[in-house]
Amino acid sequence: MSETITHAPRPASAAADPDHRVRAAVLERLVGPADDPANPLGTAAVLDADERGELPAEGERLLAGYGLNAEFVPAALGGRFTAADGLAHLMRTVFRRDCSLGIGYGVTSFIAGLPVWASGSAEQQRRAADILLSGGRIVAAYTELAHGSDFSRTGLTATPAPEGLRLRGGKQLVNNISRAEAAVVFARTGDAPGSRSHSHLLVDLDRLPAGTVRRDDRYPTSGVRGCLLGGIEFDDCPVPADSVLGTPGDAMETVLRAFQVTRSVLPGMVVGIGDTQLRSVLGFALGRRLYGRPVADLPYARATLVGAFADLLASDALATVGARSLHLLPGETSVQSAAVKYLVPKLLQDSSYRLSVLLGARSYLRTGPHAVFQKAARDLPVVSLAHAGSAVCQATIVPQLPRLAARGWFRPGAEAPDPALFRAGDPLPPLDLGKLELNSRGQDTLSRAVTDTTYEDPRVDALARLFAGELRGIARRAAELPARDRTVLASRRGFLLADRYAHVLAAAACLGVWQHGTGPLRDPAWVLCALHRLADRLGLKPGPLPRDAAEGLFTELLDRHEQHRTFDLIRARLA
Repeated sequence: MSETITHAPRPASAAADPDHRVRAAVLERLVGPADDPANPLGTAAVLDADERGELPAEGERLLAGYGLNAEFVPAALGGRFTAADGLAHLMRTVFRRDCSLGIGYGVTSFIAGLPVWASGSAEQQRRAADILLSGGRIVAAYTELAHGSDFSRTGLTATPAPEGLRLRGGKQLVNNISRAEAAVVFARTGDAPGSRSHSHLLVDLDRLPAGTVRRDDRYPTSGVRGCLLGGIEFDDCPVPADSVLGTPGDAMETVLRAFQVTRSVLPGMVVGIGDTQLRSVLGFALGRRLYGRPVADLPYARATLVGAFADLLASDALATVGARSLHLLPGETSVQSAAVKYLVPKLLQDSSYRLSVLLGARSYLRTGPHAVFQKAARDLPVVSLAHAGSAVCQATIVPQLPRLAARGWFRPGAEAPDPALFRAGDPLPPLDLGKLELNSRGQDTLSRAVTDTTYEDPRVDALARLFAGELRGIARRAAELPARDRTVLASRRGFLLADRYAHVLAAAACLGVWQHGTGPLRDPAWVLCALHRLADRLGLKPGPLPRDAAEGLFTELLDRHEQHRTFDLIRARLA
């Protein structure tokens, strides 16, 4: 039987305030100081739980008391989910402290809920909302190790039976399957080839007949060790016919829409892991002395820290814009979401490696003041694979590049992006999952921040022109792709173009956030550093980074460290 966590008293301000920034501040105070050894969600407790391969039990109770599950339920069903970027920013609070807890307590339920909100009946949506709002769990059962990310080959079947349907087969690597009340199961419901032979089923796991289901396996992992990744096997298991979400056979379309949301939102949460790693290494570099001065004063070390900070800000810009696009540009997010899910984890993992070089042998230690770094370094690659690895995301982008080149880029008279796309916290229209298109049809509004906008700072404008030139090169090469390279079977040539295009979108996001930002976001230091880093990755030779930009960004990094503020675009105050 699954275990439902009993709610502690829920903070009224967290439950009632419509502003996710206020709720995030409440959650940050509940999470408490990381360096407090008595804090049940402090770093010491998190590391101890990770060593045991468990989630911090007190941490789960704390999140239940806050009512975190309500963040995953649409407001129309009694929850607090209204803005995709707001959810990503709020969940960063948990991911900064423990990625395993962020995934293991709640994100799995968010992923599982999306097909229900997208295509479920009113009764099914009410059932799922009630489970989550009462502190229960729903899991997403997609993965079969035999088929990986190729859902079209799924082996689990749901066949007609007198009582409704019979499930036969299994799923693996399903987080929380051993303790969930319900599962959204992706099953084959027809024998015909193609995309119309699969359906989603909302299955009440605790109501299944004894002997027809087994869910006792667990898969130990090197990262997110506390997550309960397990398997489930159905043996001629009866389920009601009304378990099917939406129309039988439409699950593939629902997946392609729902995964646009997860690909856009999850990377924004994972930015919190990069924040923790940078904070750990910065603390080391400020406290460790070499050659009579702090390591942070050495040129190579300082450049590494500034570079990691710039990459974190670029990651946040791309993730935030990608999440807001779900509301404002739903016809274009099939490409944007894939770019976000591909590039943000890549930037964060590259930064993790460079920071590990600076930390040296301490980056491998599982005890001591910097042990949280190695935990984050183990967690990050596992999270990056969740629901779509880099190759899957690139394969989503490649077939759309020729049409983007022909219709989406450098269009005379095209409208500039809405400033709200770049301003976190600005009001957004409700997220309508039905408006998310499976193909962008050659539309790309975000790239106009690179191609059609002039910037008042000549240094920023010169970098924008550099990326505009890169996009022209991508357009030329995309138009020349042979037929095979315009499919998911593309050669390395097509995948490299997808990589370069994702970097251009990241540059566009940084430019838009800087141009339309206020306060510290208007400081050119961060955008100059971020654009230089992206240009260097593409071999565009942007020239030397202006010294005042590097020094300005390092000063900002130190100021945030001293003021206990986050290193992302939000600059939130830490507990």
